[in-house]
Amino acid sequence: MIETDFVRTLEYILVWVLAVFHTAGVASAVNALFSTRSSQGAIAWVMSMITFPYVAVPLYWVFGRDRFVGYVSARRSGSPELDALRQELARNAANPDPAGRHPRDHLAVLEHLAGMPFTSGNGVSLLVGGEATFQAIHEAVDQARDYVLVQFFIIHDDQAGRELKKRLEAAAMRGVRVKLLYDEVGCHALPAAYLTDLRRSGVDARAFNTTKGWRNRLQVNFRNHRKIVVADGRVAFVGGHNVGDEYMGRSRRFGPWRDTHVRCEGPAAAMVQLCFTEDWYWAALTLPELAWDFSPAQGLPGDGADVLALPSGPADTLETYTLAFVQLIESARKRLWIASPYFVPDREVTAALQLAALRGVDVRVMLPSKPDHRMVFLASFSYFPELERQGIKFYRYQPGFLHQKVVLVDSDLACVGTANCDTRSFRLNFELTMVVAQREFASQVEGMLEVDFAQCFRATAFDYEGRWFGFKAAVRLARLLSPIL
Repeated sequence: MIETDFVRTLEYILVWVLAVFHTAGVASAVNALFSTRSSQGAIAWVMSMITFPYVAVPLYWVFGRDRFVGYVSARRSGSPELDALRQELARNAANPDPAGRHPRDHLAVLEHLAGMPFTSGNGVSLLVGGEATFQAIHEAVDQARDYVLVQFFIIHDDQAGRELKKRLEAAAMRGVRVKLLYDEVGCHALPAAYLTDLRRSGVDARAFNTTKGWRNRLQVNFRNHRKIVVADGRVAFVGGHNVGDEYMGRSRRFGPWRDTHVRCEGPAAAMVQLCFTEDWYWAALTLPELAWDFSPAQGLPGDGADVLALPSGPADTLETYTLAFVQLIESARKRLWIASPYFVPDREVTAALQLAALRGVDVRVMLPSKPDHRMVFLASFSYFPELERQGIKFYRYQPGFLHQKVVLVDSDLACVGTANCDTRSFRLNFELTMVVAQREFASQVEGMLEVDFAQCFRATAFDYEGRWFGFKAAVRLARLLSPIL
């Protein structure tokens, strides 16, 4: 009798658990139907949560959302002071002769997406590889007189991480205000002692706090993927490097690490500083006292470069980076070269690439030959057959791991930043891309990429179609999961 009662109790509990899950599945499906941006994503979530809610519901509330609740108001309208700062900077940075400098409409579109204008009179330098990048960053930190702003997605407590830590501590101890912002997901392995030492020396170190607010508690899908350093508001660094020995080419697994950063001096540095300020406001709910200088960089040949700092992320009303990327593709007339560690484009980007190739544009995509994330690496193979038919050429970089995020359009426009060509960068990550409209800089990027292409082998549709069934199945599954990769 006791055993029968126990079984009935278990059955009663099981019925209630199933009822709760299925009710939650229906409610979550309705939420996904109204909030998921892409129709494919909405269909996938709705079907999975109705048919198998026991797994799908927890996954949805961790990975399913593509809008960062809370940051929207904090960044755009939650702080009148921050909103006023944005408007003032937009006025001060406005190019006095945009029609003369930017005859093509696509640059004006990029300005609308960024919510800020191109700035003129900038000195822009390519930093190729970890040694050049961190040598320049360390020099800027050492020479800073007032403040240093530092933001990275990943920081490791290794030789590279400790070298940066030493310089930040030294700057703080000589009276320079140092503010460090890090992503808690990317820096999950960073020891607490690393941050404790920085704070003891006077560095104001804070997590970006993607889980701040009750609606974000379970959310680990959003990442602040930006890599920013600003010294005294006049010099800024943006690019693909995080802080770690692998980015210096010291990893046995990856070997040489191929990455690119850009150094900007002049008004563009203030635009990068604004991007950091908005992130800092979300993390700290305070605005740091910073210098805002829009005078041209000194000693530049000609008028310098026109530069747009284009931030993007899940707090934007529009899918900023997706639209910007499509606009760059559609603006290409002769050449479109893309270098990215990950290639998982959505349908809009895929169609834009196909149309560019069909109108005769030299479209090349450079990818790594060795993976750091197996699923994303596999997903890229599925695009080779459908894009190769239109003449799009794929290349695999051989010497080490390719991690740079670079786009070259024709002979006068180049982009260097933090965004990859995948769903995460298009919709889920906070990113920053520096768009440079200058022939001299585009020529430097062209020369850099030509050297890289010379160290690649051609990847073709046969790399997918010629493989055995199990590999193809893994590739298709990886592409199916691409919205959360």
